[in-house]
Order: sequence, then structure tokens, then C-alpha cells
Amino acid sequence: MRLFIDECLSPRIARDLNETGLHVAEHPLDYGGRGQRDDQVLARAYERDLIIVTENAGDFRRLVGAADLHPGLIILPNVGRQTAAELLDAAIAFLEARGDPADAMVNHVLEVAEDGEIAFRPLPPP
Repeated sequence: MRLFIDECLSPRIARDLNETGLHVAEHPLDYGGRGQRDDQVLARAYERDLIIVTENAGDFRRLVGAADLHPGLIILPNVGRQTAAELLDAAIAFLEARGDPADAMVNHVLEVAEDGEIAFRPLPPP
């Protein structure tokens, strides 16, 4: 999967994903983008075809939901780094079980609750 790990999450999550060789993950610290506005983050994710992973549900749901076409949004709860990484792994497994994760995520949001429950739906709603 191709993922943009928002700055509210640990850069270690992106590094760990990249080290698997199975994913491409960017974090703002990778390119000097710390402190960028959400619309700038969104533009970078679109340009690079990256699914956004964030804890910042409200702002990104609004921004992404206003787009006609987007690569997808994964929303994690505000938890520690290790738990966030585990919940993201569960989200990735959920998507991989459905075929090509990139195809599944187009114009969709996947929200993972702290207990691991996953909600997957279109964004914007049909």
C-alpha cells in the first residue's frame, strides 16, 4: 500500500512499514513537511497517490469528502504509537482481504476504533 502517515502519528510507523518492503509510507518528517496545513497534506497525498492515515478525523473527513476523487482515508483513534501501529496493521489486513487495497480505498474511509472494530464506507456518501 501507498500511505501518507500524518504528523499526528509517529514517524516510526512509516519507517516500520517501509522496512517491510511491502509498503510505501511517507511522514512529514521525511520531506521537511512538518507543520503543513491539512490542505497541503491533502494535495501532496493526491499528487503521490497516497492513502492518508490520521487521527485527525474531523478536518480530513471534511477535506477528503469534498473531493470528487481521492485515494482514501484511514482514521485511527488517538492512542499510543504501538497501539496505532497494531490498529493500522489490522486495517491493512482488512483491506488486503478484499483484493487490491488501493482500489478498495478509492473514495472510501476506513475507521478503526480503539477496540479494533473497523467501519468501511464511501466518502463522500453516495
